[in-house]
Amino acid sequence: MSADSVTIASLGAKGDGVAHGSDGPVFVPFALPGETVAIARVKNEGTIMSFASTSPDRVAPPCKHFGPHGVGGICGGCSLQHLAKAPYNAFKRQIVIDALKSKGLDVPVAEIFEAHPHQRRRLVFTARRREHGLVMGFMQAETHHVVPVEECPIASDGLISRLDAIKIIANACGAEHFRVTVTETPTGLDISLDGLRGGLGDQARRAVTNAVIKLKSIARVSANGEIVIEPHKPLLDFGGARVVLPPGGFTQATHEAEEHMAGLAIAHIGKAKKVADLFSGIGTFALRIARVASVFAVESDEKAVKSLDFAARNTQGLKPISVERRDLFRRPLMTSEFKAFDAVVFDPPRAGAEAQCVELAKSKVKKIVAISCNPLTLARDLAILTAGGYRIDTVTPIDQFLWSPHVEAVATLTKG
Repeated sequence: MSADSVTIASLGAKGDGVAHGSDGPVFVPFALPGETVAIARVKNEGTIMSFASTSPDRVAPPCKHFGPHGVGGICGGCSLQHLAKAPYNAFKRQIVIDALKSKGLDVPVAEIFEAHPHQRRRLVFTARRREHGLVMGFMQAETHHVVPVEECPIASDGLISRLDAIKIIANACGAEHFRVTVTETPTGLDISLDGLRGGLGDQARRAVTNAVIKLKSIARVSANGEIVIEPHKPLLDFGGARVVLPPGGFTQATHEAEEHMAGLAIAHIGKAKKVADLFSGIGTFALRIARVASVFAVESDEKAVKSLDFAARNTQGLKPISVERRDLFRRPLMTSEFKAFDAVVFDPPRAGAEAQCVELAKSKVKKIVAISCNPLTLARDLAILTAGGYRIDTVTPIDQFLWSPHVEAVATLTKG
């Protein structure tokens, strides 16, 4: 370890400050461009020891768990609470711009759709049992230490106000080390206990059940994907269609971002009559699109497929929705299969949809909406589509991961 003084030139992709040394870049978490800081350095990473100068863009973090003086080091859940709003939004938008340029795509990028405090409806906690009891919170960055959480300004009030109840249920399971995924739904909290070695024994099952009975606002508790107790179905509303969230199932991090992304997709497909929704999940977009067009939804997860199909069959006012379980990484829709569709929407996992885009690029589908939580794989997929004759109309960054370096994006494309 060595001590150095460095001046921060820019922010890196992870939100770290980047200084340029004689032997290459040095990454300094929680430092901002223009700041001169004394660091303890190990190889190309530095830890702030003191400031010689600070940026006018530095602000006081709103959460006590973020760290003293806005230099982090306590809770690993956020990395950019110390950055003022305008440069923060610019940084996130630039992530998308840089990803597109890395693939030779010099296209206009809209202003970012902003995230705000108290919107996040889904959190994943780490729980570990210690001598003094259960500790539940977030992992401190670059360590195995769990930071107990007493507040969280990104989380919805309905979720964070129930922290004590969540911890009571987690404690009742008796496990030593596991994950607690909590999703706020209109019918109550959905709590998923995962990573339990050997699952829940009978005694632990009774303890969890009794805890839920005594508490309020708990819709369901599951363990390793198996329902333990379900006082209420955890329901989500997708444009008036009520969908049961499968145990541990995926949903967008914030309702506001979800609505905006769906609005962008529906506006772009316009008067399309038949739409394919690929990597459809539980129907986040398919059920909304079905208000204006018939939909063919494709998803690999069996539980998600069943939830979407049940909602489609039990919601009035929808155009026809057909659902297929299919692994689009191993068996993408072939070019000939797209002949029936006027538009395609796809929202794949972080790995993107490379194999699917190779086939889609050769199709004559008029309108495409590409949604991604990974700008780099999105840029790769868009490059494949533009090489096949598609024009990128718009790219809109979506911030639903407040104070993190992660950013969503929605791209709209037209053939020709």
